[in-house]
Parts: sequence; C-alpha cells; structure tokens
Amino acid sequence: MHRFFSSELAPGAPEDARFHVIPVPYEKTVSYGGGTQHGPAALLEASDQLELWNGFSVPAEHGIYTQPFVDCSGDAESVLSRIQVAVRAALDVGGLPILLGGEHTVTLGALRELHAEHGEFGIIQFDAHADLRDEYEGSKLSHACVMRRAVSDLGLPLFQLGVRALCEEEEQFRVEHGIPHHDGWDIGVNGISHVSLPEVFPKKVYVTFDVDGLDASIMPATGTPVPGGIQWYQALQLLQALLAGRQCIGADVVELAPISGLHYCEFTAAQLCYNIMGFMR
Repeated sequence: MHRFFSSELAPGAPEDARFHVIPVPYEKTVSYGGGTQHGPAALLEASDQLELWNGFSVPAEHGIYTQPFVDCSGDAESVLSRIQVAVRAALDVGGLPILLGGEHTVTLGALRELHAEHGEFGIIQFDAHADLRDEYEGSKLSHACVMRRAVSDLGLPLFQLGVRALCEEEEQFRVEHGIPHHDGWDIGVNGISHVSLPEVFPKKVYVTFDVDGLDASIMPATGTPVPGGIQWYQALQLLQALLAGRQCIGADVVELAPISGLHYCEFTAAQLCYNIMGFMR
C-alpha cells in the first residue's frame, strides 16, 4: 500500500505523527459519474511527487502516518462504523484525522467520532453541491445528504463555500436553519475579500473539501463537475484565512474520480491535502 509522501518520509509509528491519513475508497451512492473508489489510491500515489516545502511551510516535519485502507464492504452503516474506529485510532495517539474519499458520505463517519470526542465544532464545507437533501434515491446516507445528517442529526454548525448546484429543498433548509454561505456566484462575481466566518462560529472546526468545489477547468476528475467553481489560489487563501485563529480538529478531501491520462488531477488533490495539513493549527 502506498503511504502519503512515501518518497520522502520513512515509515514511522502512529504516535509520532500529527497527521493520520485515512484512505476510504467507498462508493455506493454516486449519482452521475463514478470512480471515486479509486480516488484514495491515486491521491496517495501522486503524493510522492510533492515537494516537502508547500509554499508556506513543511507540514511533513510534524509527521504523517497513513493508516490501512478502511474496509468498504457491506452496508453504509457498517462502513461508517469502521471509519469511526479508524478516526478513534488517530485520536487515541493525539493525531489529526485526514480522510481521503471516496464519495462524500465518508465524512459522516469522521464527524460522528469527532463529535463524540469534542462535542460541538463547526464544519467548513468546500463543495459545488449543498448536500443538504434529507433523502436521495431512497437513502438518507447518500453523498447528497451528508451535510443534512451533520446539521440535523449531530447539530453541528455549517459554513458553505462554492455551492452552485442545489435543489429547492436544500435552499429552504439553508434559510430555515440560517446556514451561512458564499456560493459560487458570489465568489465568482465579488471575489473572496469579504468572506469570513460568523463571529459566533465555533473555534474548533473541521474542513471537508469536495474536490468539485474547485472549478471544473482545474478539477474535471470528479463525478459531477460544475462550472463556475473556486480557483486554486482562492481556495488556498480561503483556507488560510478561515483557519487562522481556530483549531482544526480534522479534515477530508473527497470525490476525486481519477481520469486515465489526466494525472494532474490527482496531483492537485494531493497538493490540496498537503496544504490543508499546513494550515491546520
């Protein structure tokens, strides 16, 4: 199994690593293009091409441990339970879980275990889609419902960035629950200088980054690419600004669906993952 940054980092003990990469090749409810089950392996392989200096710092100096791939056989609840076990293993040695999806449903497993550990924290979501449907294609554990489960089931505050595809049900839910957001149109037209978290947003946060939050011109390798997304340096600036002064307790990069011959996509996802590590406090 490939480890994150195995080209530069020798194998180490989990208790010596700040960042615990957890690959979760789960794909059961994708609704358009498939292939996200191949995302974690492709991202890990691409990470060997990264540089230790990411332009801001050297996150690897704090240690990166890659856990075994989570077993994704069986029903969704079984997989989510295994994700919770993997996240707990990271927390028990003082590590920060970094999930690699797989479809966006995997995020719920991390959120459940982190909620048990920390109580309330806020979620910062980068995504083309709101993922706030209560049910989609007969499942409440669809990738299209993951943020609904976070808000409704776990009671976690949510802040959304880059959304540009949502249904009326999701828009109504955002209004009813006062979910703060800066959608793709807002960011595309007005830039990002005005974007900030609400003053009452929790100091502890979790970052979930669906790669389709990036513009499809730089990230076509995802099941539902949507035009009008966040550009690369906008994403880095937003991450840096929104995490400043906050404790980031975990993160994920999900929905990468590799396209043969377009290896820049998995490299972009690996670079994004490494940069997120660098912005975590």
